[in-house]
Amino acid sequence: MRDLNVDVAIIGGGLAGNLLARHLRRALPELSVAVFDRTRESSLKVGESTVEIASHYLGRRLGLSTYLYDQHLPKNGLRFFFDTPGRDAELTAMSELGSYSFPPLPAFQVDRARLEADLWAMNEEDGVDLHLGVRVDDVRIDDRGPGKGPRRHRFRATPVRPRGAEEDDDAAAADETIEVRCRWLVDASGRASVLARHLGLRKPSSHGVASAWGRFCGVADMDDIAEPAWNARVRFTHRTLSTNHFCYPGYWIWFIPIGRGLTSVGVVAEHANFTDAMRKPEGFQAFLRRHRAPASLLRDAGLVDVMAFGQLAYGTKRFFSPDGWFLTGESAAFTDPFYSPGTDFIALENDYIVDCIRREVAGDSREELAERVTTLDQYMRYRFKSSMLIYKHLYPILGSYEILSLKWAFDIASYYNMWGHYYITDQHLDLRTLRTELRRQVPILDGQEQFAALFHKLGVELSRQGNYYRSNLGEFTYGIEHIDWLSEIFTPRSKRRIMEVNVSLFNLVRERAHRILYGADVAVPPLDLAAFSDMALI
Repeated sequence: MRDLNVDVAIIGGGLAGNLLARHLRRALPELSVAVFDRTRESSLKVGESTVEIASHYLGRRLGLSTYLYDQHLPKNGLRFFFDTPGRDAELTAMSELGSYSFPPLPAFQVDRARLEADLWAMNEEDGVDLHLGVRVDDVRIDDRGPGKGPRRHRFRATPVRPRGAEEDDDAAAADETIEVRCRWLVDASGRASVLARHLGLRKPSSHGVASAWGRFCGVADMDDIAEPAWNARVRFTHRTLSTNHFCYPGYWIWFIPIGRGLTSVGVVAEHANFTDAMRKPEGFQAFLRRHRAPASLLRDAGLVDVMAFGQLAYGTKRFFSPDGWFLTGESAAFTDPFYSPGTDFIALENDYIVDCIRREVAGDSREELAERVTTLDQYMRYRFKSSMLIYKHLYPILGSYEILSLKWAFDIASYYNMWGHYYITDQHLDLRTLRTELRRQVPILDGQEQFAALFHKLGVELSRQGNYYRSNLGEFTYGIEHIDWLSEIFTPRSKRRIMEVNVSLFNLVRERAHRILYGADVAVPPLDLAAFSDMALI
């Protein structure tokens, strides 16, 4: 056994840990950083689709824009298709929600295996101490108070015996075991959640969805479909480069191109719509074949791999601690992949981790640091709650073009107006802004509850009327046609202006919901902001 003393130790060398290591080396090059991962080789993983906050982080903080354009694929937004009750519509007949040009804020479809391998190489070249093929255990958190000497967390990293290795190699592995001591400890170990489980932080979620997915080679290119009117409908933009969602009541199917001839294909479903058979290659492919449009894209495709999770969502009791430990990525929490939010959470968490470490290095007092860490932790838990409300009652309405188009209008505008704006202008790092948001969280969360109830009622009523599928064929909506203020999010704005946009959006969505249910001639008087959290909206 040997000892290793390091400033920052990161458990997990996947996406979150790799990005954090690069971030730390760029922001605080005087600190030593070590990464410990159980695997020896990168592999295909889900989480291939990024959105705007994540891409801003990858480009601005980490300097990866040129690399991403060179080695991965530009993303043409999120795109949604809608089917008949019999799941037998041709792709070109389906109603569609999406874009007819690349979005104004860039995003990417990434090959996770290539990205993580390249980040390992970049980080090693930049001085990160990379330990692959090791198991981390015996974690000991140093929670001593002020005035009791320098903080030193500890854990043990033991080499994992490769497949096919002799059992006698265990003795050699013991000799190579590392006793690690660090000032700051970060859990980036994904769903293994090494530190989070050790501390008992995992919280179950009532959002019951499961997923099965795989990579296919030879998936048909939907941009090659020879239907002039269908192609002209989106001004000949490249649908294949979108994250394409095929939406059904209770579940959805994704198609994501990741380069090198591979496409990620998966299904996310409420537990009632998910079976154990879907975990196996035969059952997974049989499920996909029951849907005419997805099956047409897979007609000549070959399945490369299949994986599954029986439960996707979970939460955490805490993200960060004043004692110098942090969780990032899926080691902390996960919501739902529908809007591809995973790397957005990594961006926020890594920003906060680097900010806290930077301030401690700069000499902030323990009291100042404790106040900051506590506020950032409270804000992350608020963000998680808010994100989970996006998916409340979502799955029953997924299969209706009318309802999901309206919900998308609400969700994408809210994302740009608040979350995206705060991140791009760095207000997410300002404690005063965060405290203001935390003071407002109760009415904001109540308002989200009211809109979740509104969309749910639309689904119930349209189903009762037999109108759930009535617009699922032949329609198209440009996904940001209602956003005429997008250029504003790149510069600071007053709270008053942000609230004005919110009120306008909320009234627009409420008015459209009433007209979906009661007809185009119904009068819908506008409400003020407070009313949206105090009363039923429909």
